[in-house]
Amino acid sequence: MVDIVFLSEIGFYLSAYARYMTRLSSLSEADKKKILLSRFDYLEGPKSRSSEFFFSINVFRQFIKGFRKLHFVGPCVTVFGSARFKEDHKYYKLGQRIGEEIVKTGFTVMTGGGPGIMEAANRGAYEGGGMSVGCNIKLPFEQDPNPYMHEVVTLDYFFVRKFMLLKYSYAFVVLPGGWGTMDEMFETLTLVQTGMIHHFPVVLMGTEYYNPLMDYLDLMIREGTISAEDLNYVKLTDDPKEAMLHLEKYIKGFYQIRKRKRFWVLGEKLRYRKHNAKNVK
Repeated sequence: MVDIVFLSEIGFYLSAYARYMTRLSSLSEADKKKILLSRFDYLEGPKSRSSEFFFSINVFRQFIKGFRKLHFVGPCVTVFGSARFKEDHKYYKLGQRIGEEIVKTGFTVMTGGGPGIMEAANRGAYEGGGMSVGCNIKLPFEQDPNPYMHEVVTLDYFFVRKFMLLKYSYAFVVLPGGWGTMDEMFETLTLVQTGMIHHFPVVLMGTEYYNPLMDYLDLMIREGTISAEDLNYVKLTDDPKEAMLHLEKYIKGFYQIRKRKRFWVLGEKLRYRKHNAKNVK
């Protein structure tokens, strides 16, 4: 009896979800933005059972969307940094150089897909003839994908995006950034410390910017809140070539790259083609 009731509830929710998606497709862009804003309240306490169910379905759809889009992009090195730096800023130029160096080793450059440092790293990879991909995010204010990517997936939820950026990466390169950049870096170091991921190097680019942070990490070691070994995988430098030597030391020593087989019945075809950077507007 319990199983029958449960299945009937699932059927009701799926039917309601289908009606919701049909209605959504017929809305104007202004109305869609209102619904998008309502998606960001999922952390504000318990919702109705149907709302929680729809949220779970949406999260599942986001994961499948990311898996399908990124499964064949190749081994990635993800570059983080502020979206606020313009093209003439020294850190934008540094991001561009690190993107160029990463693709020289055969790795794909992955970023959050937005402007600033993300654009710089994608641009360096794109114009350097390598693979450039991004995981963009829908925000209440628009964040358009930058034009220097061969593949981009736009997601609704930050936690899904963070999962994708980590899942397909063999290392992180962290340029100067704000809350989001710090969040990604410290969560990754926490996963390394707790044994959830292994042999994952992190390079901090920008000694002037990150020296105060390294001093604070030394204080944490002295106070015993972290161990000196927790920083074994962290390298601070201004030199992109030195950064790549640090990454390769761990990647080549502990990882083996496997080629993924495509199944045409699943719609998995080769989408990546060499693009000429001159075509970017």
